[in-house]
Parts: sequence; structure tokens; C-alpha cells
Amino acid sequence: MVSRGFRGRRRLEGDPARVPPGQYVTDDFPVLSAGPTPRTPLESWSFGIRGAVDRPLSWDWDAFRALPAETVTVDIHCVTKWSKLDTSWTGVSLDVLLDGVETSGDFALAFSDGGYTTNLPLEDLLDGKAWVAYEFGGEALEPEHGGPARLLVPHLYFWKSAKWVRGVELRADDEPGFWEGYGYHNYGDPWKEQRYAGD
Repeated sequence: MVSRGFRGRRRLEGDPARVPPGQYVTDDFPVLSAGPTPRTPLESWSFGIRGAVDRPLSWDWDAFRALPAETVTVDIHCVTKWSKLDTSWTGVSLDVLLDGVETSGDFALAFSDGGYTTNLPLEDLLDGKAWVAYEFGGEALEPEHGGPARLLVPHLYFWKSAKWVRGVELRADDEPGFWEGYGYHNYGDPWKEQRYAGD
């Protein structure tokens, strides 16, 4: 299912050095979903780190919001060829969430409400590359855009930034996620146009 706003409005201007090949810039924020939008009450929301770790970790909403947060401005790029520049997000860095966690895993599988998953190398979540974001543009993240919280991994195509994220499972092996299982590229680098398997 593709939600309304799929096409967006094209905008030709923009620094070409910031727009990957095959992308166009839009001022809109198109909404694309593979199913209905989950709406999890904050009192039952939690985020966890599990899998190949020395000890599992979990935070409820209040504990998660009490963690050190930061606001970042990044460009995002959707596999459907739109890019949105200078987006502002507030959330908790994966560096904070994984601080002190000992793991034998080199891979991560993000899991979300609604059964969605996406896989990433663990190194793509560290060193200031990824956040669990709960605000967009200074406002609470709307459910249609993945609220109450979504993964934000802006250097990869946006399907890797899992909506409605509830945790990360660290793994010794790489397990394809939802879209990867349907033929999307396993990694998803927009600068290499890694849209689909074989790209």
C-alpha cells in the first residue's frame, strides 16, 4: 500500500553535490507505508537492545526521553527517488544506546511495530551515523512518519530508517529485513544507487 503524498512536488534547485544520482528534491514529506499505521500508546511503548549482547537493555518512554538527546540536520533520500534537504530531527544517538554494550555481533536487525524489520551493519549505526528520533522539525514525530519514534540512518536510503522502531537486535549473521526480502538492495547506499538487489 502506498499512502497519499507518494509523488510529492519536484523542486529542481538544490546543491547537486547533496543530491544522489537519480534523485529529485522535494519540499514535501511523502508518506509511504507497506500497511496500516501502528498507533502505540506511549504508556506501552518501549525500546530494547537484544540479541548477541552481554545483557539486554530496555527503556520505557519516560526513561528513553530522559536519555541524552541531540538535534541534527540531515538530508534524507527515498528509494522512490525523492530527496528532502535540511531536515531537522531530535532523538537519541545509537552511540548513547549502545554505550557499554558488549556484543559479538557485526550486524543489526531493527524491528518495529507492525512486524517491519530492516538490516544494517552495526558499524552503520555507530560514530554519529544513526539515531532513534522522536521529533521532526521541533514537533513530536507524527505516526504517519514513524512516530512515536523511528530509526534515522540518513546516509542510507530511507527505508533503512525504520518507522515505529521498537528495538535493535545485534546478530553475528546478516538477516535480510522486510523490503530486502522483497528484492531491495541489502545495503542501500543512495550515492551508488543501490536500490534493488543486483544494483
